[in-house]
Amino acid sequence: MAGAGRDSQRHRHRPLAGDRTEQAGQSREVDFSVAAVLPASGCGERMGSTTPKQFCPLLQRPLISLTLEAFERVHWITEVVVVVSQQNFELMNSVIDQYSHSRATVVVGGLTRHQSIFNGLKALVENRPHELWLEKPEVVIIHDAVRPFVEEDILYRVASAANEHGAAGAIRPLVSTVVATNPEGYLDHSLERSKYRASEMPQAFTFDVIYRAYEQCTDYDLEHGTECLHLALQYCGISAKLIDGPPDLWKVTYKRDLYAAESIIKESLSKSVCIITGMQEEQIQLGILLQEDLQLVMKQVDLLTWSLSKESGCVQAITSKQHYNFIYINVNSFKMHQEIVQLMEAVENVKLSALYPVVVTVVHLNNMDAASFSVRMDDFTNIKQLAKEASRKNILIYSLLINSTKSTDKIHESVKQGASIIESLIKQRSPALIGQLLVV
Repeated sequence: MAGAGRDSQRHRHRPLAGDRTEQAGQSREVDFSVAAVLPASGCGERMGSTTPKQFCPLLQRPLISLTLEAFERVHWITEVVVVVSQQNFELMNSVIDQYSHSRATVVVGGLTRHQSIFNGLKALVENRPHELWLEKPEVVIIHDAVRPFVEEDILYRVASAANEHGAAGAIRPLVSTVVATNPEGYLDHSLERSKYRASEMPQAFTFDVIYRAYEQCTDYDLEHGTECLHLALQYCGISAKLIDGPPDLWKVTYKRDLYAAESIIKESLSKSVCIITGMQEEQIQLGILLQEDLQLVMKQVDLLTWSLSKESGCVQAITSKQHYNFIYINVNSFKMHQEIVQLMEAVENVKLSALYPVVVTVVHLNNMDAASFSVRMDDFTNIKQLAKEASRKNILIYSLLINSTKSTDKIHESVKQGASIIESLIKQRSPALIGQLLVV
């Protein structure tokens, strides 16, 4: 069994903006040690892809990295053991390096699900020379690597129940009736759906219970079994406490699930935006109008004036990683390119775009009452070139031209339309529109 330890000083990532765990404002505490094992050795046959589903990209980021991030947000989970196939061992370590997963250890799995989970458990007690010495936990959580939307609340509930009862697992109501067929392929009988539940992940066990169960189980169980709770019952006499789980515990199994998962992530990323203006009155007023309209559809809309000093709101908004969306309002062509480049550099310096695509919408204000076009076409050409360069760094730059007049009603209507376009750009995060000029 191979293993690889990670640097304990790596950066710990904040949750996504709008994450429901963060919204609840609850940080749980436990008085027992907890580790997790994530089986990720599957080949993803049902996905219909040569890439195992746990490594399929969601917004250019491997699915398994999102699951790891969900676990690393939970401070009381001290170690996460990821179990992969031998051929994906180096790939998994590269994912850990790229996304700075500070609590993850990679081990090689077996040919079946149970064999892989057992290898993950062994990594917590059977350390070898020159490998990271992992401490045996009192409770271990087992969770599928392709269930990325697990939250702290359900992890806490199953871990606490396991600590008290020896084993616990999340369940959900059945959505379809289960039937049995006879050898000829006809209906034999059906189960009364209200009496049964679907077994889901996460599941949790006191370490000694699940380890002993795996030590005692038969080769047939290791090769053909899939239910960890059953092993605890059959070999340790522990009847698991079943916990009603939330609806977002679903597993990415088919290609359509990837699209659904990506939509959920985009929705989470789209809950907040930071509007950056200069000191000019026109910029500030346009920022205020955009803020008023966007606040109707987003949870958090911050309005800040441009500054790169360490104490400035702009820098703090970027380094806090609360925003993955920025609106830069331009009325001064001379400084525009320079300030957008500085904004990109600030985003890169905190590795914000390494996690998820960052959207920067450059809003150009054009005074229709002026004698000449107040925004030069050269500006748009420069933005288009800059957008190409930024896209390679996972920063999506869009351009929006809002024509202004002295008519208050017309400018309000233009800003309202502009806010609607910005909302759509943020939610879609489409690379096809980067550098394009959209006009209101």
